[in-house]
Amino acid sequence: MSFSQITMTDPVCGMQVSPAGSAKSEFQGRTYFFCCSGCKTKFDASPSEVLARHAERQSSGESACGSHGSCCGGDHAKADWDPADVADDAIFTCPMHPEIEQVGFGDCPICGMDLEPKFLDVSDTGDDPQLTDMKRRFWIGVALSLPLLFLAMGPMLGWRWLDWMPSQIFGLLQLAFATPVVFYCGWPLLVRGVNSFRTMNLNMFSLIVVGSLAAYCFSVVVTFLPSVIPEAFFENGTPPLFFEAAAVIITLVLMGQVLELRARQQTGGAIRELMKLTPESAHRISNPSEMGETDSEVSLEEVKKGDHLRVRPGEKVPVDGRVLRGETTVDESMLTGEPMPEKKLPGDDVTGGTLNQSGSIVIEAVSVGNDTVLSRIVQMVFDAQRSRAPIQKLADTVASYFVPAVIACAVLTFIGWSLFGPDPRLAHALVAAVAVLIIACPCALGLATPMSVMVGVGRGAKEGVLIKNAEMLELMEKVDTVIVDKTGTLTQGRPELTSIETMGNWDEADVLSLTAAVENQSEHPLADAVVRRAKTEGIPIGEATDFQSVSGCGVEATVDGRKVRIGKAKFLANLSVTAIEDAKRIAEPHQQSGSTAIFVAVDTELVAVMAISDPIKKSTSPALRTLHDLGLKIVMLTGDAEATAKAVATKLGIDEYHAGVSAEEKHDFVAKLRCDGHVVAMAGDGINDAPALAQADVGIAMGTGTGVAMESAGVTLVRGDLRGIAAAETLSRKTMKNIRQNLWFAFLYNSLGIPIAAGLLYPVFGVLLSPMIAAAAMSLSSVSVITNALRLRNAKLVNS
Repeated sequence: MSFSQITMTDPVCGMQVSPAGSAKSEFQGRTYFFCCSGCKTKFDASPSEVLARHAERQSSGESACGSHGSCCGGDHAKADWDPADVADDAIFTCPMHPEIEQVGFGDCPICGMDLEPKFLDVSDTGDDPQLTDMKRRFWIGVALSLPLLFLAMGPMLGWRWLDWMPSQIFGLLQLAFATPVVFYCGWPLLVRGVNSFRTMNLNMFSLIVVGSLAAYCFSVVVTFLPSVIPEAFFENGTPPLFFEAAAVIITLVLMGQVLELRARQQTGGAIRELMKLTPESAHRISNPSEMGETDSEVSLEEVKKGDHLRVRPGEKVPVDGRVLRGETTVDESMLTGEPMPEKKLPGDDVTGGTLNQSGSIVIEAVSVGNDTVLSRIVQMVFDAQRSRAPIQKLADTVASYFVPAVIACAVLTFIGWSLFGPDPRLAHALVAAVAVLIIACPCALGLATPMSVMVGVGRGAKEGVLIKNAEMLELMEKVDTVIVDKTGTLTQGRPELTSIETMGNWDEADVLSLTAAVENQSEHPLADAVVRRAKTEGIPIGEATDFQSVSGCGVEATVDGRKVRIGKAKFLANLSVTAIEDAKRIAEPHQQSGSTAIFVAVDTELVAVMAISDPIKKSTSPALRTLHDLGLKIVMLTGDAEATAKAVATKLGIDEYHAGVSAEEKHDFVAKLRCDGHVVAMAGDGINDAPALAQADVGIAMGTGTGVAMESAGVTLVRGDLRGIAAAETLSRKTMKNIRQNLWFAFLYNSLGIPIAAGLLYPVFGVLLSPMIAAAAMSLSSVSVITNALRLRNAKLVNS
């Protein structure tokens, strides 16, 4: 059926709707379709409740409006399947047409390609059932086609040992070998081809079914009713048989399908290896709040959010969690790429799949199953591999006209040879027409883009570069300007309070105590530096009330009855704080050395200037050189002071910088660059820089794949440094080059193959292309595209 004929169930009202043009909504990784915007609004308000009610209705066989009710003027009709009913079943989709979804294996009703699971089953590491089935059919085809070839080619090679066999017996023997190949081995291909004509979504299988069945059916007629065959078909006084052509065509197409499915499986190898990092079981603690708690080993599927788990030295952390008891160091290199282990104390977060090294800890499960960081990364990569690049529209447009044009060429070829060809004219006409149909099979054209995208996205994942979709991969190639934040992007993102210069009669410890009380309410990295310094020195941290934050400016709160204000000089000046100019002079030397200066006031009295240093990452300088070598302009936007920004920009050789920039101003700056014709990539933390990330052509989130970062950005750099941007840019350029090579080869192959199959070489060399050779050439064209795409697996993205 065509996409317009596929029906889904509206989970709100129960109506049968077509996905084409319907309102839709995403929930927990699944797509739901609605008959109207009203149903969508109800669903979005409470998806879980709607789906629960829908499941109850389905189990009782009722609809939302009654068994014969209507909604929005439409009659209820039960869909072929409904995602709400099949939570435990795999949903499959087409890599070329992602709007096609169904439960279980099958083929796309539009292009005929094998459907793939929409959600990756990481527990399955063997061959998928489609590949297993195709391999079985292929090898049976080989076993039967080889003796068939010996029988058919024997007389041509002068083998006289077949002369004793009557022609009809000879035909029946070939029929016995060919029939299982065509109708068992090739059955999936034939079904797809017949469906393509039934729905008029002509594709590669349309050509295969016409070509192979034409050769087979003609040979059957020759075997049983040779008298009805015109003499124009005769060769050496008898009509020819083409059983071997039909069988070999099917076998070679099956070989192409096996190679394609195997290549698709290989593209997920890196992802599966990553998911193997999670252990199969966990040590769950029973009665964690009571005396005499006991551990029991349970499978990972049994672990629930809130469970208390014990992780022993040398074991892998089973799920994302928070340390409750114990201290240890954890090797997080599989996520961050950093070889040094991280110390973990009570309250710290740990990620599933990382390696616990030195101590025994008890953690609380925070995210389990598909909600863990690793699972989200894997699903993101898997979705990106199936997404469609804009350049694929070219191949889609060509393919929509290509198959009808090829069928027309085959008909014209048959007519031309029948009227003007040498004897036997009709035999030559049939051979040439079938060869045109088979050699022009557009499978190479269809594979050109998705294979490169799948391999490219998988290659990026191995380097910690997560591409959201193929459109981002294509757009990244066109970027000419990269905008970066300072804190956490150029720097380590773990600042340290290096200096406190008090004013008046204020004591350093008192200032630090008041400041830490306020900053303890903030999530800013600079605030964390103040709080950590107070804890390190054992200074008591008071309670702050009436906390308020002014984005990009500062914070204030009440501590022990006094108003404590912390932030930029301009922020405090607007609150009538005195002695600002004196404080600026104190801060200037720190800023010129690259430190950030923050000013502290109690009520309206300025009491201290604090210098906070955030060291530049070792990887930043070489990464910036690589970006410059790629021809990209680097712009730094930071909320820091002018002197600090200038010091960092000068040290790193950044092309342009702007200091004291708020989140709104970053957004406006990106918008202006785009209006001036630049293609902009913006790198930030994915939270504070969300407006600018959304405004940029390509948003790049730096960090360890947090939920917000992965959803708000087109590219997520798991390892959180600028080398990832260089890797993403290089990956984009190499992938797009690979796609263009594949498309060029596919177009060249068909533009040369069709004329040759039609008989272009016959007048000069007396050679007419055999359908078997055409089938081999067609399969090799697909293999060439796949092989070229797989080269991306070994592409070098960053300098060591």
